[in-house]
Amino acid sequence: MHQEASEHAADVDSRGAKFFIAEEGPSFWQPVPANGFVRCLLNGAKLGTTTPFSMGTQTVAPGGCYVREHAHDRSEEVIFFYAGSGGSVVIDDIEYPVKPETAVYLGVNCRHKFVNNGADDLSFMWFLMPGGIEEFFESVGRVRHPGDPAPEPFARPDNVQEIEARTVFASGVSGTNSAAKD
Repeated sequence: MHQEASEHAADVDSRGAKFFIAEEGPSFWQPVPANGFVRCLLNGAKLGTTTPFSMGTQTVAPGGCYVREHAHDRSEEVIFFYAGSGGSVVIDDIEYPVKPETAVYLGVNCRHKFVNNGADDLSFMWFLMPGGIEEFFESVGRVRHPGDPAPEPFARPDNVQEIEARTVFASGVSGTNSAAKD
């Protein structure tokens, strides 16, 4: 017989199983050109895992918004699209359409960009190994609380190159800044 756990329980049992409710974790509105928001759900460093990783979600606003081209010089990334249509991922200058239930693996230093040309939000789960991207999202974004309306589009901070260099981004992806380009 199964026991029913508390809906918001973080510790499930002594073996290390944990529950996290997406809207209860850290979340940040993202600057242009992505707009939308991220939710940072799991972090291996905070959990004390043997394999370092980060996992969360990102929602990119519709109508041509996008996650700038970038690469991770120390991390592999898995992306799983779960909502939206009209999106694509651009990998090394080749555009691939995506739809819900599309999975993408991105190796170390693989240049990539996510584009939402659809009419609705494009949402995906991201998983980085090793992790550390949460600091970037927090540093460039604004705190988001569930139910808050989206803010007016806002610019990235002036020191974005410094933030990228100290987090999980490869340098030299473009000439416009150290890790990401439009």
